[in-house]
Amino acid sequence: SSGINAEYGDMLLARRVWSSASSFVHSPYIRMSSTEIMGTTESIKELKLEENKDCKPKKESKGGKLTLKCPKGMRDYEPDKMAVRETVFNKIKKCFKKHGAVQIDTPVMELKEILTGKYGEDSKLIYELEDQGGEILALRYDLTVPFARYVAMKKVKNIKRYQIARVYRRDNPAMTKGRYREFYQCDVDFAGEYERMLTDTECVKIVCDILTELEMEKFTIKVNHRKVLDGIFEFCGVPADSFRPICSAVDKLDKESWDTVKTEMVETKGLDPAIADKIGTFVRRKGTFDLLDELEQSDLGQNNTAKEGLSDVRLLLEYCELFGCLDHVSFDLSLARGLDYYTGSIFEAVLESDNPHDSVGSVAGGGRYDNLVGMFAPKGRSLPCVGVSIGIERLFSIMEKRMKDVKTSVVKVLVVSGQKGLMKERMKLLNLLWKADISAEMLYKANPKLLSQFQHAENEGIPLCLVIGESELEQGVVKLRNNHEREEKTIARDDLVAETRKLLADLESS
Repeated sequence: SSGINAEYGDMLLARRVWSSASSFVHSPYIRMSSTEIMGTTESIKELKLEENKDCKPKKESKGGKLTLKCPKGMRDYEPDKMAVRETVFNKIKKCFKKHGAVQIDTPVMELKEILTGKYGEDSKLIYELEDQGGEILALRYDLTVPFARYVAMKKVKNIKRYQIARVYRRDNPAMTKGRYREFYQCDVDFAGEYERMLTDTECVKIVCDILTELEMEKFTIKVNHRKVLDGIFEFCGVPADSFRPICSAVDKLDKESWDTVKTEMVETKGLDPAIADKIGTFVRRKGTFDLLDELEQSDLGQNNTAKEGLSDVRLLLEYCELFGCLDHVSFDLSLARGLDYYTGSIFEAVLESDNPHDSVGSVAGGGRYDNLVGMFAPKGRSLPCVGVSIGIERLFSIMEKRMKDVKTSVVKVLVVSGQKGLMKERMKLLNLLWKADISAEMLYKANPKLLSQFQHAENEGIPLCLVIGESELEQGVVKLRNNHEREEKTIARDDLVAETRKLLADLESS
């Protein structure tokens, strides 16, 4: 009967497939014999296999067991990893707040039309979702475009905001180097009319402050300007409609050789080889004021577009010197930032290492995008914006290697009993500590062994133990134990909270 059922199922499959297509609803095919239908079914299967010839079928687990794994490019985080992440997040938030930024949040999904057409060649990396109740949605690719939509929708005139949230990219992940499909970004952006290059420079300063706070000893913040690049392209003879494709090719110079980039320009983008060679004389150069002086005095400096960009870069470098971060800044003509929405200054931070195997690439990037809000605002009302995003996952991969023995528990006091039948008394003391906003816990057993309780405190790094027994209950006292020094002192129950706080403060200060 199993063979008959299988055949009948295939017949139903064929009928459903054919009848679902409106052009075949009245076709005689749905009145075919069972033999003809089976033949059609096999044809459908062959077509399906042909359509998915590049997709390898997944092997079923033995015994029908579910294979437990995270999706490609995504991961779980154990308590020790989360402890590292929390430490890093707190330092970044502290820096954002120090610069006066306020926090907002936006949905993880946006209307697809909000996101498309904003990321150049990277638009293919957007995670698109199926129709959800009449709305075509996509997972956010970054936090910048949703922020621009937020500013336009809320009619914000000026804001200095930060946001820490997950974004999604359908990229080829490199987990060991901190490149994922689901990852956090930490963004700070300035929206509004401000003095020229002031907010751009503060973005560079914020990146410098964060990397210094995270003890990243060697790093460089590359800066450039879209008008400088456009001026170079004009000067070299690149057609105007090829600026963005050529810019995208230049953006790969941090990962690929000039010969490879030139080949892409010529063979893929259709650029004249002589023009590509001329571009190469510029985009492989970097420096600070010395390079700026040379470019301004050269023929390129007579190009109006390049001249405007060079003027902005000079102001940026001067302000970086005032903010004390110029030592980490490099005016790098290879920096292009391939996203379409950048209009002015662009910057990118990279970590330097003597060991090439420790390289994780860019750890921050951003720039000015004065026209993005106008794409969403009524009547195209534009609002100047500039911002920077910290590539937090790549920083995590470094910090996780450094912070080997990180403490995962934040518990300060373990409530302990040395005799049986005292679980309720432990609960009373636990509640007393919680009311005083002191982090505390107990073992969730009715009669745990005293040694097991002390061992738990040692394993979890809990600094204090609060010990009670029958005699302590009779006398109205408790014993407060310093686990590090292995010293105990008896205190009145009424003084419990004050004494615990005092001892914790002493431990933290030491």
